[in-house]
Amino acid sequence: MTQGHSITIERGGRHVRVVHGDQVLAETDRPLVLRETGSPARYYIPAEDVRLDLLTPSDTHSFCPFKGTASYWSLPDAPDLVWAYPDPKPAVAEIKGHLCFSEAEVS
Repeated sequence: MTQGHSITIERGGRHVRVVHGDQVLAETDRPLVLRETGSPARYYIPAEDVRLDLLTPSDTHSFCPFKGTASYWSLPDAPDLVWAYPDPKPAVAEIKGHLCFSEAEVS
């Protein structure tokens, strides 16, 4: 990480449920919590706990110098709602195989 920028990843101890409209998109008891300088805490959910059948891959990609290149998925009324880093940088390798939602309800 560069000076003044940090990323930490820890195992979340809370239940995370992601709902969009009336659909449950993901539910897990084993999220990763990623905290990054200048950003809100984000929950990364194992792909096995995500309703991938409801999501459509997007053509959108973005690059983070600290995490790598992200791929995105959409719902018909929510473009690029979900992202993941298929080949994350070594410092954040734990997030491989996990997806992050722009909004997550924690219970």
